[in-house]
Amino acid sequence: QAHLVESGGGLVQPGGSLRLSCAASGFPLNWYDMNWYRQRPGKEREVVAVIDSTGGSTNYADSVKGRFTISRDNAKNTLYLQMDSLKSEDTGVYYCNANVYWGQGTQVTVSS
Repeated sequence: QAHLVESGGGLVQPGGSLRLSCAASGFPLNWYDMNWYRQRPGKEREVVAVIDSTGGSTNYADSVKGRFTISRDNAKNTLYLQMDSLKSEDTGVYYCNANVYWGQGTQVTVSS
């Protein structure tokens, strides 16, 4: 059975960094393009970053461009999101997604 499990969220001060991980099981990660989504308080879920199946192509929401980096290690079946220069408006639940599969989400809180 396919599973995605996120980790790495937490509380960080503005300007700080976090690295999220998404471990896949039950299917080879390299079958799919992968996405990070987030849902901020009171907002719709939105795509933050996408990466193709090989890791050769990435794309970002304008709000995170230059601050977030998506990457993948297909050998480890793991997706990553490096988040730098975090802002309070980055607070939310972050989800990884592959095709029809979703993780349970990890909370990121940016606050002083």
